[in-house]
Amino acid sequence: MARAFTPKVVTANDLLEGDVIYLTEDDRWSRELTEAELITDEAHAQVRLLDASRQANKIVGAYLADAIAGEDGPEPTHFREDFRRTGPSNYAHGKQETSPQPRA
Repeated sequence: MARAFTPKVVTANDLLEGDVIYLTEDDRWSRELTEAELITDEAHAQVRLLDASRQANKIVGAYLADAIAGEDGPEPTHFREDFRRTGPSNYAHGKQETSPQPRA
């Protein structure tokens, strides 16, 4: 039996800057997960991922990440995605200077 579809967001890395980015409902790329489109339909998720994958001039490594609806928008359900949204882990810079650290 197939697993039930869980909500997703489309995420990738910015091609030039390397930052984690998220596809919004109005087809923009945002560095804020809270602005991402929370996709609740599996077929729609696949279409959005295909749309994102065609933007090789802007992004690299697009994929669907599990998420849940939060008070301010989508929130990650997995530690990896929570960690990714805070930026590089080698030292505090960029997003790490202004964002809360991932939960343990």
